[in-house]
Amino acid sequence: MEKSAKRIGLYIHVPFCLHKCAYCDFCSAVPKDKLQKEAYVDALVSDIEHTGKKMSEDNVIVDSIYVGGGTPSLLSKREIELLTDTIYDSFNVTEDAEFTFEANPATLDKGKAKCLIDSGVNRLSIGLQSAHDNELDALSRIHTFKDFLQSYRTARKAGFENINIDVMYGIPEQTLESFLETLRIVTELEPEHISMYGLRIEEGTPFCVHQSELELPDEDTEYAMYRQGRELLIDAGYAHYEISNYAKKGRGSKHNLKYWRCEEYIGIGVAAHSFYEGKRYAKISDVDRYIAYVCGDENFENTISARSVEQIDQKTLECEYVMLGLRTSQGVVKAQFEQKFGFSFDSKYAERIKEYAEAGFIIDTERACTFSPEGLYVSNRILADILDL
Repeated sequence: MEKSAKRIGLYIHVPFCLHKCAYCDFCSAVPKDKLQKEAYVDALVSDIEHTGKKMSEDNVIVDSIYVGGGTPSLLSKREIELLTDTIYDSFNVTEDAEFTFEANPATLDKGKAKCLIDSGVNRLSIGLQSAHDNELDALSRIHTFKDFLQSYRTARKAGFENINIDVMYGIPEQTLESFLETLRIVTELEPEHISMYGLRIEEGTPFCVHQSELELPDEDTEYAMYRQGRELLIDAGYAHYEISNYAKKGRGSKHNLKYWRCEEYIGIGVAAHSFYEGKRYAKISDVDRYIAYVCGDENFENTISARSVEQIDQKTLECEYVMLGLRTSQGVVKAQFEQKFGFSFDSKYAERIKEYAEAGFIIDTERACTFSPEGLYVSNRILADILDL
């Protein structure tokens, strides 16, 4: 009997930006020159081809694709076409696959938006962050709100029917009123999905170095932003389906749900991660080394794991499954947990979560366990306790 096909997600990382934002700790940078960008795209193509060959041998099909960064929309139309053509030529992609492409408003024009549509991309994720130019300046963003509006309308005219908009709260110079105004403006545009992230000061970023100089909202204001922002989005018809994500009915990110459900995915590109057949793979995090490595080695096992390989044991997988599941609206479904791990969720976690359930931070039913809105805001502290992190 033929083995049924395995469904996975595919992530492609494009690390290049026109400008590195002061708060960002992602693997991203301004390209050294045109040659480096072209060489990186060539390496991606090679990596995609090699990985796709192995996936074909494993009878794998791809039902979600996500091109992130960095700023993938910085690629030229020719590079976008080359990248997407290689994906479709190398992998067995389902007809209904969700194909997301990240874009910065300063790098998306009419021609590029049409190119994306023609190349099979059907979901766009646009990084707005704020509708106020002074707050965008404080974040060192390279676009204005006017730039964003133009790019959003351009994407709609090109044919995009599934758009996500990123917004941030707790950022310099932001007030509760200005944040809620950003959300009202965004919801009036009626995107299918909104990601609402709280600013985190990450080590090694300019924001971390100059944190004492930043005009940040205080903790009470930041919490009010989260609570009132959540209420505004729900009232506008967006379901809060994951800690930072809101969507209209049926428009949750299929690709990101794979991460939150501990399903398998392959990552291609510098610093990309994969979770496949019980192992986590990590790519080299230096662009030039990645280019040299991929272009010089056609062995899949080395190409996919150019930096490290980690065997994920059942205890680690269980910890991640609970941690990620609790942050979604569905929560940890107890029957699915028992099917996956061989014992009941309540037998191990009932006592650990009891005080948090009584305090209103966790909603625990016979069917599932999840964070309440209050619990989501302090989820890291609770998870550290119940998972012994």
